[in-house]
Amino acid sequence: MNPHLQQLQAYPFDRLRTLLKGVSPPAELRAIPMSVGEPRHAPPAIVIQALRDSMNTLGSYPATAGVPEFRQTVARWLTRRFRLPPNSVDSETMILPVNGTREALFAIVQAVVDLNANRGVPAILMPNPLYLIYEGAAFLSGAEPFYMNADAGNGFLPDLDAVPGSVWERCQLLFLCSPGNPTGRVAGIDYLRRALELADSYDFIVASDECYSEIYDDEANPPAGLLEAAKERDQFARCLVFHSLSKRSSVPGLRSGFVAGDPNIIKSFLLYRTYHGCAMPTHTQLGSIPAWNDETHVVENRRLYREKFRAVIPILEPVMEVTAPDAGFYLWPRVDDDERFTRELLADQNVTVVPGRYLACDTPSGNPGNGRIRISLVPTVSECVTAAERIREYIEKR
Repeated sequence: MNPHLQQLQAYPFDRLRTLLKGVSPPAELRAIPMSVGEPRHAPPAIVIQALRDSMNTLGSYPATAGVPEFRQTVARWLTRRFRLPPNSVDSETMILPVNGTREALFAIVQAVVDLNANRGVPAILMPNPLYLIYEGAAFLSGAEPFYMNADAGNGFLPDLDAVPGSVWERCQLLFLCSPGNPTGRVAGIDYLRRALELADSYDFIVASDECYSEIYDDEANPPAGLLEAAKERDQFARCLVFHSLSKRSSVPGLRSGFVAGDPNIIKSFLLYRTYHGCAMPTHTQLGSIPAWNDETHVVENRRLYREKFRAVIPILEPVMEVTAPDAGFYLWPRVDDDERFTRELLADQNVTVVPGRYLACDTPSGNPGNGRIRISLVPTVSECVTAAERIREYIEKR
C-alpha cells in the first residue's frame, strides 16, 4: 500500500460521527443538520430538462476534453463574470470539464508535483482552515503540506508575506480558496496579484478554488477571481481556477465543474486525466450548459442565503461572537470548546454543527479552528431560524 496513506487524518465528518456516537438527541425536536455544506435549494428546472433531453448520449463514451459546447459556454461565462478581455479564454486549450472541484483539486497535485525538481521536498502551500482535500493530495503526491493560518489576527486571510523564503523556494503549487471555507473571507485583486508575483519569483502554480464565488451579499460587488487578477498576463500564465455548479446552482449531485487557465498546464493535466479515467459524462456536460448560461436562478440562490443571514445573525449576536461573512453560506462563530459545544448542542437541541478544529490542522502556532464551529445555512429559511433559536436557548441554559 502507498505508505503516505498513513499520513492522512480522518475526514472531518468521520471525526464528527465518532464525536457524536452515543448522543441521544431529544426525540420531540426534529433534527436540523447544519454540518455539511450541501446546498438544499431546489435544482433549476432548466438543468433537469436538459439532462432528460440528453439521455441519448448514454450509448457513447465521453471524451476527457469534453464537448466543444460545454467548453465554449464556460469560456463565455468566465469572460462575462470576471470582466476578461474578449477572446482571452480559449475554449480549446484553456478549459477542462471535471467531476466537481473535489476530484480536480486532488488530481492537479498528482499531475503537478515533481519529486526530482532539485529544490528539496516539494511544498504545497494551503490556507488553514482548509478543504482537507488539499492536505490529502499533498501527502499522497509525496509533497509536504505547508499551512498558512487564517485567523482573526490576519482577518482570516493567510499572510503570504509571512511565509519564509525557504518555503517559497520549495513551493510547487499554492492553493488559494476565495471565498474561504469556512471563513467566508474574500481575497481582493491586490492579494491575488501578490500571489502571482510570488509565483513568478519562485516558479510555482497558483490554484484558486473559487467554488463559493457565486454566493455573496452585494449584487454590485461580486468576489474577484484569479483570472481577473491575471488578465494582463500572457495566457493566464501559472494560473488555474476551479469552479463548480454545486453551490452556484444547488446541484451537488450533478458533480459538474471545470478547471481553466494556463494552456500549458491544462495540456499536461488533460494527458493525466486521459489516463486517470475521469471524463465527465456527456449528458452531465449538456445538462450543465443551461446552468452556466442562466443567472436568474443564481440571483435567487443568493437572495435566499441573504435572507437566512439576516434572519439568523440577530438571533445569535446577543449570545455569541458571530458576524456575517464576505461570501459563502457559513457562519464561523467563536465558542469556548468546539467539540463539547457540538456534542452538547446535539444532545440538548438536535442541531448538528462541525467543530472548527476538524476543519483545520495543528501547527506550531496552534489550530486556527479551535474554539470555533461551522454552521452551514443550507436548510430552509424557517429551519435556519429555528436552529438559531435552539442554539441561543442552549447557550442561555448553559
